[in-house]
Amino acid sequence: MFSKILIANRGEIACRVIQTAHRLGIKCVAVYSEADANARHVAMADEAFLLGPAPSSESYLRADRIIEICKQSGAQAVHPGYGFLSENTGFAKACEENGIVFIGPPASAIASMGSKSAAKEIMSHANVPLVPGYHGADQSPALLKKEAENCGFPLLLKAVAGGGGKGMRVVENLTEFDEALESACREAKNAFGNPDMLIEKYLTQPRHVEIQVFCDSLGNGVYLAERDCSVQRRHQKVIEEAPAPGLSEETRRAMGEAAVRAAQAIDYVGAGTVEFLYDVDGSFYFMEMNTRLQVEHPVTEMITGQDLVEWQLKIAAGQELPLAQDQVRITGHSLEARIYAEDPDNDFLPATGTLRYLRTPQENTHVRVDTGVTEGDEVSVYYDPMIAKLIVWDDSREAAISRMVKALEEYRIAGLKTNVRFLRNLANAQPFKQQQLDTGFIDKHQALLFPQPHLDVHYGLAMAACYFMEQQKRQHSSSGDPHSPFGRHNSWRLNSTRVRPFKLEHDGEICELNITETTTGYDVAIDDARYDIRASVCDDALSVVINGHSLTVHCHIDEGRLTLFHEGEQFICNRFSESFDAGDHDADASLCAPMNGAVVAVLVEKGQQVSAGDTLVVMEAMKMEHSIKAPADGTVGEIFFKEGELVSEGAELIALEQNDEEAA
Repeated sequence: MFSKILIANRGEIACRVIQTAHRLGIKCVAVYSEADANARHVAMADEAFLLGPAPSSESYLRADRIIEICKQSGAQAVHPGYGFLSENTGFAKACEENGIVFIGPPASAIASMGSKSAAKEIMSHANVPLVPGYHGADQSPALLKKEAENCGFPLLLKAVAGGGGKGMRVVENLTEFDEALESACREAKNAFGNPDMLIEKYLTQPRHVEIQVFCDSLGNGVYLAERDCSVQRRHQKVIEEAPAPGLSEETRRAMGEAAVRAAQAIDYVGAGTVEFLYDVDGSFYFMEMNTRLQVEHPVTEMITGQDLVEWQLKIAAGQELPLAQDQVRITGHSLEARIYAEDPDNDFLPATGTLRYLRTPQENTHVRVDTGVTEGDEVSVYYDPMIAKLIVWDDSREAAISRMVKALEEYRIAGLKTNVRFLRNLANAQPFKQQQLDTGFIDKHQALLFPQPHLDVHYGLAMAACYFMEQQKRQHSSSGDPHSPFGRHNSWRLNSTRVRPFKLEHDGEICELNITETTTGYDVAIDDARYDIRASVCDDALSVVINGHSLTVHCHIDEGRLTLFHEGEQFICNRFSESFDAGDHDADASLCAPMNGAVVAVLVEKGQQVSAGDTLVVMEAMKMEHSIKAPADGTVGEIFFKEGELVSEGAELIALEQNDEEAA
């Protein structure tokens, strides 16, 4: 076994590898960019080396620098994690040429599966079922368009290299094809350095079921059950679970054996995942093979009781597989939710900011949190916006879902937008509980997943006002007898009751409250409603009794901005000041940057006539593209940013002068 390894990655996967390596007595070398100097994985490692500036192309993708650090530190092997260099054939070869063990498959296997089109050719010879489509070498737009017509619509354009939903587009009809192809190629080239595409028939109700495989250097191969990753947004997984609900033992065996055949067809060694599309009629088709450890590997660990990183390390050290196929056991059910810095209410656009407040559910045998961040860390534009993975396990799927809902309600983050509330709604949705799963699940159940907030606005305002009042009391508690009327902060006067006006800003509106401090608590008036409230604050918990209704919320305040957390929801408000000026922006919101990111394409010129729906600018954040389209017919005025420039959320990108008829 190795005595020292280098982890060529960052974030939660780097921390995850370090945990297992340390348990096995292996020292760990971390690498980091300037943006990650104080990152959790750096602190956890035995030693760490600076790679370079924040952009991944100047740091985590510097294969030459990582090889150099391996030699300098004496690391015998490199664990690539996932993303970055994990499926880079050149890096795997460089490790081998320099006498460094690559904790992953041989470079030849990565190359075979790195091209989805080449992979399909290999799978056809290995008797693995394939989705109809085109995966040829000729990439001329005219031929691709002709093949698209032959395939039929809807179809899926997919980058032959890479994964994670990047370089993918669903095309509904022929008129959409040209723009979709151009956009997908550009995104694929930016993310993977390869713009080539393949075409697949788009199944309308498929499930995404994948098999975890392991092969050793002695020719042995096993599959460790399957995972269902059907619930996705923008072709990226949101909630994964194992085993796949409703999958028969016969199908599991057939799919597992096909996955092992796929791996052995390319002389695979190490951890890999063979992904299938599972159709409503029970048929399944090879989609792709990921030649690395998957983000969702913890759910397999939870149901098998195995440490997959430990398996990787042992196999890379030349050892035999820890288990034979007939020794693999499945117990219970596990789910994983990916907690992201993103805005589900705005098409899941990535968010950036500082984790001002971070509280996670208590970890135990049923609940696990894999993360690479701590409170105070920044989520930047440079890397994937994942904050953590929340994993739960229980004896049954029903019990595991209940644990997931509860754990998400206990996950509290302030300082930036996250998908925690959305995940809670998803896990708690009846169609999800009833196993109505397919890759279009989120689009089909918008009303369930994006409901109106459960917490009554009046309740939220009243609790916020009481919190501010209680905080004032605590700040002045040392100024005398707390039971004296002179110690109260309600402008007390003899033989008179002082009603205190209170203004809070919530959801862009100014809300007026009147508060009277009573002997037992507060009397709060909002509009025509009155609330008798008792309140107390302990640490970050606010306990209240409102008109006899008792409940507890958790609170975080930062520069006057108060966040209340209740059952996975957030209620956010500010103390309103008359001097506050929210500003009046005349720019059309659709022509402003929807998130922090970079301009990758400006498709118009000043003075150009455009029609409603035309794409004007393409932005990129976390390697995902977003098109800024014209809201109406008009003439392009000023263009405020050039290709390659970074822009902040809300910045005006283009001035569009509407045509006279439209403006009228």
